[in-house]
Amino acid sequence: MTEFIAIPAITVLCYFLAQAYKAFAPENKYKHIPVLCGALGGVLGVLCHLLIPGYIPADNTLVAAAIGLASGWAATGVNQTLKQESGQ
Repeated sequence: MTEFIAIPAITVLCYFLAQAYKAFAPENKYKHIPVLCGALGGVLGVLCHLLIPGYIPADNTLVAAAIGLASGWAATGVNQTLKQESGQ
C-alpha cells in the first residue's frame, strides 16, 4: 500500500518547491521549473528508495529515479491544469 503514498508525496513536494521557486525567481527563469521539478523528483525517488526501503515500488535505483522523475514532472502538469481551470 505504501506505493500509493510515495508517488503523490513526491509530486506534492515538487509542486510546493516549484511554487516557492516562483515566489523568489524572476519571471524569465520560470522556464526552468519543469526541469527542476523533474530533477528534484528523481533525487527524491532515489533518496526514498535508498533511505526507506519498500517506500517506492522499484527493484533498483534507476527505476526509483525514473518514478521520481515522472512524479516531479507531474507537478508541472498539476500547475498547468490549475492555471487553465482558473482562466489565467
